[in-house]
Amino acid sequence: MAGGLAVAVVGGRSAEYHAELSWRVFLVCIVASSGGLLFGYDLGIAGGVASMQGFLERFFPEVIEQKLKALQIPANKDYCQFDSQILQLWQSSMFLAGAFAGLLASWVSNRFGRRLTMILGGFAFIVGSIMQATADVIAPLVVGRIILGLAIGFATQAVPVYLSEMSPAALRGSLNICFQLATAFGILIANCINYGTNYLGPNLGWRLSLGLASVPALVFFVGSLLLPDTPNSLVQRGFEKEGRQILELMRGTKSVDAELADIKDAVMEASKHNSSLRLFTQRRHLPQLLFAILIPIFQQFTGINAFIFYAPQIFITLGMAQTASLLGIVIVTAINIGATLLAIYLVDRVGRKRLFGAGGVQMILAQIATTILMAITFRHTSPPIYSIILIEAFICMFTAGFAYSWGPLGWLVPTEIHTIETRSAGQSVTVFTNFLASFCIAQSYLSMLCRLEYITFISFAACVAVMTLTVIFLLPETKGVPIEEVDLIWEQHPIWKRVVGPEISQARRGTEVASVRVSHGGCL
Repeated sequence: MAGGLAVAVVGGRSAEYHAELSWRVFLVCIVASSGGLLFGYDLGIAGGVASMQGFLERFFPEVIEQKLKALQIPANKDYCQFDSQILQLWQSSMFLAGAFAGLLASWVSNRFGRRLTMILGGFAFIVGSIMQATADVIAPLVVGRIILGLAIGFATQAVPVYLSEMSPAALRGSLNICFQLATAFGILIANCINYGTNYLGPNLGWRLSLGLASVPALVFFVGSLLLPDTPNSLVQRGFEKEGRQILELMRGTKSVDAELADIKDAVMEASKHNSSLRLFTQRRHLPQLLFAILIPIFQQFTGINAFIFYAPQIFITLGMAQTASLLGIVIVTAINIGATLLAIYLVDRVGRKRLFGAGGVQMILAQIATTILMAITFRHTSPPIYSIILIEAFICMFTAGFAYSWGPLGWLVPTEIHTIETRSAGQSVTVFTNFLASFCIAQSYLSMLCRLEYITFISFAACVAVMTLTVIFLLPETKGVPIEEVDLIWEQHPIWKRVVGPEISQARRGTEVASVRVSHGGCL
């Protein structure tokens, strides 16, 4: 009986899960995904604003001087027009704040739930966007940017976990990628707004662009107020009855005993530990910690955010006019959305690892082609128009490869690989690492472009090659794996089973004994 019970507790209950395609789960996940609009809007809006003449004249006049000096040096005129540590610091400060906010958000999420964490993120984003839009000197502009970082740190910590815990296993990938889809829409909306506000007065356009960030923030804030918390979080905080009710609503059936039992077992195991972060010192959680760190680093070192942060500056460097550069990024972000929709369709059909591999190869080819073309045509003279068109095409190819692979999977997979006792802390590690890597890219990219020129792109291609091989050989497939049985993927992996197998088996026996005690009224 003990052996049979162990199978039921650890590996057998997933076959007993029941889930109907409830409209409620789709509605809840769409509303929660609106948090991605905040992230995407700010990613997209800042680069366009930082290229507007009125904004630069008011806050960064030294950049105007630097551009004029760069244009006087033939060898550097194509690459050094925006080389400014101060401008890069304004961009990157948000990510430094977001990195540490993600760690705080883990504590809030565990103690008060995913929903409250999202509410706080939405409110902070409203405050930060208003501060930036009304700033007249550099101090409130930077403070507003930091508050936006706090907001996005909370949102990106809570929303992917919320989506993974609310979604049935068969749809978890598609519904979780709604966060990345919302991010892509946010980037597109931001760039369309930048394209329009560029025609307004020098003191109005950038203010309107920054101030309109409060609109998606308000949507997310109000939506989060109306959402329920996840069953996993409710059970973890002692609200088992409410957790069951939400689980029944999300699955569209009252037959949720098996899934609820897995959640309760996971919570029981989690209750043995006072610190989630300390769990990562155990062998059975080491691969989870490794990929909680590696995946966000790899995602940023694809080079995608370097392009998103500074796309208008890159296009101006390539010889485009200000307005044309803003239109160019609109085209690229539209392709980003199309490729993200493709990811939603494919992720639960072909699996995560195949998308990682295909996207990696596509990005490498696009970056190599970009490097070769820039090396040939962007030397000391203005590039011909066909070169600019080809560069645009290669950037679209690169963006599409990212958008169906490392873009959405970089947020989805880290939420799938953790058990409940490490899930919130693990997501905080992911957010912290992601934002810290984003800070490094945002703070250094324009300087890299000035000094390394076209070599910048081939260096990113090398990073993509390394990370693609790492994922292929070391990351288990999580497609269709119930979220509370995820420890099995590490035990069954040909490499990781040598590391985690003994400790997982020991933890399983402990859970088995606890379950037997409960089923016999506390007596063996």
